[in-house]
Amino acid sequence: MKQTFEVANIRCSGCANTITKALQEAGFTEVEVDLSCEPRKVTAVITDEAQSAHFKAILRSLGYPLTTDDRGFGEDTILKAKSFVSCAIGKIN
Repeated sequence: MKQTFEVANIRCSGCANTITKALQEAGFTEVEVDLSCEPRKVTAVITDEAQSAHFKAILRSLGYPLTTDDRGFGEDTILKAKSFVSCAIGKIN
């Protein structure tokens, strides 16, 4: 079943490329990143709670937490820095 999540820190196609590649490498299918709206949305086929948790963990490790995630100022700053690096990598690839 396709599920869609609102994700923070996605700014451009570089971000979308990094997210798509990481999720596909982890086995997720039909990955889509919607850059046309704010907040940005990421969609993929997710079959159970364990897969959902893995999906969210991958996004967070790249610096793209869900908009609903609780994060303090320090953690938010770190995630933004990670997303900046992820974005740059996505632009190169």
